[in-house]
Amino acid sequence: MADALAGLKVLDLSRVLAGPWAGQMLADLGADVVKIERPGCGDDTRAWGPPYLQDQNGQDTSEAAYYLSANRNKRSLAVDFTQSQGQETVRQLVAGADVLIENFKVGGLAVYGLDYASLAAINPRLIYCSITGFGQDGPYAARAGYDFMIQAVGGLMSVTGKADDEAGGGPVKVGVAVTDILTGLYASNAVLAALAERERSGKGQHIDLALLDVQVACLANQALNYLTTGKTPGRMGNSHPNIVPYQDFPSADGDFILTIGNDGQFARFCAVAGHPEWSDDPRFATNVQRVGHREVLIPLIRQVTVFRTTAQWVADLGAAGVPCGPINNLAEVFDDPQVRARGLRVSMDHPLSGKVDLVANPIKLSRTPVRYRSAPPLLDQHAAEVLYDWLGLSV
Repeated sequence: MADALAGLKVLDLSRVLAGPWAGQMLADLGADVVKIERPGCGDDTRAWGPPYLQDQNGQDTSEAAYYLSANRNKRSLAVDFTQSQGQETVRQLVAGADVLIENFKVGGLAVYGLDYASLAAINPRLIYCSITGFGQDGPYAARAGYDFMIQAVGGLMSVTGKADDEAGGGPVKVGVAVTDILTGLYASNAVLAALAERERSGKGQHIDLALLDVQVACLANQALNYLTTGKTPGRMGNSHPNIVPYQDFPSADGDFILTIGNDGQFARFCAVAGHPEWSDDPRFATNVQRVGHREVLIPLIRQVTVFRTTAQWVADLGAAGVPCGPINNLAEVFDDPQVRARGLRVSMDHPLSGKVDLVANPIKLSRTPVRYRSAPPLLDQHAAEVLYDWLGLSV
């Protein structure tokens, strides 16, 4: 069975995370993704360490763990497109490409004749995806944008962290570059939509994706809380603005997460907790009432949860159909029986280390599953084969 995107040719001119994440998604689904990199240094993230992948003698290699996270199933070709020869190489590759992904500053590739208008003249069927911090227009268009800064400008940090009046209060970024990752996912969705439309029109198009736009779009219920009421949401730590109880609680040996999404779950929780009367209390019977009286209810629950271990709560509440879970570190995550059963850790052959462990793609297609064909490439590893496969050139 052919891969879902078998036959699709993608040029990935992007660096760091958002663009490479989109390229990896397409590669995982079967596209031939060629990563175009700067000769000598390659993608910025190759040097974003430690930690670095270690060779079979336990010595650090040139491959940073950060780089390895977003470049699986690609082939690497080093091209200096600041020079005329490199520009011509890219144009020749574009002639047979379906998709190009780039994340240079607005106008950055036009200097080299590699902007959308120039390349669409060569290949009118090209899907050209541009990822920038702030988009192709607007007063901030010329600014550079990194995930951390976009989390701040885009409002995410205003609702992440403890409240200002609590100990340790203040804005906090998410622990991974979530805006970059979400932008990569939006980008791969946009590419697939443009490819589907091309089947009808025969024409390519330009995709304009901005990290800021994605961050604002992904504020989800918090954005609608504001737009509906005109009231600016604040930071609430691990509490939820619209659902109670939906947060962390102390146990006898740590903490656990309780995520009650409806009144039936709350009634079952109360029974397991030994306080069935709470579910009949007019202050707590419905979610609306619980949100209005969270300052009363949460301390009552905390007084109860400290008398059982996290494992006991997870077992007892799980048996009752009440959603809850432990707060795992990454060692515990990859040792979790469900994570292991779902195959979320994959091992691939690597020319420097022998083997490299990576995180699996979560998409599970029944007929055309994701295949792990090749580890993240070394810089310029596939120059000869790419030039032969795409251009028929022997090097």
